[in-house]
Formats: sequence, C-alpha cells, structure tokens
Amino acid sequence: MSLKRVGSAAAAAVVLLLGVYAGFLGHRSRHPVSLAPSGPYPVGRAAQEIADRSRTDELAPLGGNPRVLSVWLWYPAASRGSTAAYAPGPWAGLRRFGWGQTTFSRVTTGTYADVPFADGTFPLVVLLPGLGLSAPQYQALAASIASRGYVVAGVTPTYSAGLSVIGGNAVRSSAAGEMLSGPGAARLAAVWAADAQFAARQVGVLLGTHVNLRQVVYAGHEFGGAVALEACRADAACVGAADLDGAPSGKVVSAGLQRPLLMLGSPLSPTGQSLLAASGRSAWAYTIAGARSYDFTDYAAYWLAAPVRAALPLGNPRALAIAGDYLAAFLPVAVQGATWRPPSISGVREADMLSR
Repeated sequence: MSLKRVGSAAAAAVVLLLGVYAGFLGHRSRHPVSLAPSGPYPVGRAAQEIADRSRTDELAPLGGNPRVLSVWLWYPAASRGSTAAYAPGPWAGLRRFGWGQTTFSRVTTGTYADVPFADGTFPLVVLLPGLGLSAPQYQALAASIASRGYVVAGVTPTYSAGLSVIGGNAVRSSAAGEMLSGPGAARLAAVWAADAQFAARQVGVLLGTHVNLRQVVYAGHEFGGAVALEACRADAACVGAADLDGAPSGKVVSAGLQRPLLMLGSPLSPTGQSLLAASGRSAWAYTIAGARSYDFTDYAAYWLAAPVRAALPLGNPRALAIAGDYLAAFLPVAVQGATWRPPSISGVREADMLSR
C-alpha cells in the first residue's frame, strides 16, 4: 500500500473516531442530573434585583451609577409548583463547555419557581460565590440549606462574576471587579462585604416576617468565604459564619470571630490558622481529603467530559455532599446555640491548628 493511501486511511480513521467521540459527548451531555434537596421542606426559588443607591458602583467600567445586584432566593415553601429552570434566559451563558458538560435543560433543580412561603419565620443565610462565579452555580448547596428551614440569599457580585444578569441583560466582569493584587484586593473585599450586608437588609424588606434578620449567617466559597467572615465580624445581626475553602483576610484575621465559625475545605492557610487562634471556642476547621475549589460548586454535580474535568479544580466527588452535611450540622449551632456535633464522614479530619 502506498504512503498516500496509508495517510488517507489514517486520516479517515481519525475522522471516524472524532465523530464517534462527538456523538458520545452529545449523548452523554443529555443525561439528566438532579440537584434535588433532601430536607423536610419543599424549596421555592425566586430572583430579585436590588439597587444600593447609597453607593456608586466603583467596579463598573463607567462610573456614576448605583451598585445593582442580582440576588437569588431559596426558601422553605408551603407547596410545590412549576419546577424552577436551572439557568433561565441569559443565565444559560454559565454553560462554558458545550457538549463537554451536562446540558442545563437536563439539570433538575428540585426547586419550585415563586411558590408561596411556608408558615413561620426563618433564619437567613447570605451566600457569596467564589471570584468569577455566580450564585446560580451553587444551587445544590443553597437548596440543601433551604430545605432544612432557612432562607438563602445567593448574591452575585456584579462585575466580579464572569456572568451576572441585570435588567434581563448579561453583564460580564470588569478589570476592577477581578483585582486581587495589592490594594485592589482589600478594596474588592470591602465592596463584596457591603454587598452581602446590603443584601441581608434588603431581603428583610422584601420578605418581611418570613425572615428573621436577628439571625443572619454569612457563608461563602473561596474569596466569598473570606468576605463572609469579615461581613459577619462587622454585622451585629450576624450569629455565625462559614467559609468553604477560602483564605481569610482583613481585620477578622487578627480580631478573630467571637461567634460560631466553620471553616471547611483544603488545608488551612496561614491566615486561617491565625483566625482560629484569635477566635472563640466555637470555631472549628476541617480538611476534606483531596478537595479542590470547584468541588463546592455545582460543577461537582454536572457530568463533565474527561478533558474538561481534568482542566478544572475538581478533586473529591464527595466534597459537595460533605459540605452540605457539615453546614446542616453547623447552622443550628449558630442560630439556636445547639451543641456542635460534626458529622462522622471518612476522609474528613480536624484541620491542624495553632495553639489557642
């Protein structure tokens, strides 16, 4: 056989293999994924835009406008209704990898759009994403918390998230909104902390007696986790804070947090060690073996093609469920003063701490 024919045959084989692989990806991306929560309450979901007219948005490419935020709400519901779509409208732009990940229309949230609230008044959990991420990318965790009797307000920090949706339009990040070097990091943390505290106040206005603004917990992931700690320190209504894989920063590191504190994720940073040493006795830190940053987001629940999964910071497929279990155990400690009883889960150990 001539070299030309061999080359043609090899090229045809490659094309055939690529076609087969593309077909597999298209088929596999349409397999259903469920994020349905398991707590006793059905979970409603709603979205609001809130404008803080006391602040000019210093992260916006063009100045002079108030700070506007998208806030998603998950809450204990009185009944079920129409299932809430995972990423409606322009939020569909959160899907980055085409056939390399689960099609969003095949993700079942297990939550219900704009259904009535359950009877009662519920504590508030303000949830902050990691830098570049959006609140809708934490639906598994948020719904899990809400199904146990909490209102969860997921804040997407405009111009820091890779995608937010304001006024029905997609809004991308800005250079100022991604600044994590030098003084820009402290400035960005201050903006996010103000976002979190403003969202807590506005949720109280929006929901009235459905939410107890004297029982606020700030929780966050990565940079949002660090900000959650500082937001709690500065808010008299905060009864506790949880940090998922974030390195603490700001005044809270030296001052400590004299309220219940949970840190969960990969090994503690030096600032995490300092924070624990300065905090009260109701502060706990745990390391999840093999956990990486995106394990605490919905990326841990999607199907992802092998090359995509290898390129993302994913390590322990159990970390998302573990985080949900630890938060479920921690929140009653913060809100009700319950005794801390950590879940007994293999692969989770108490983090190394400085002497306290």
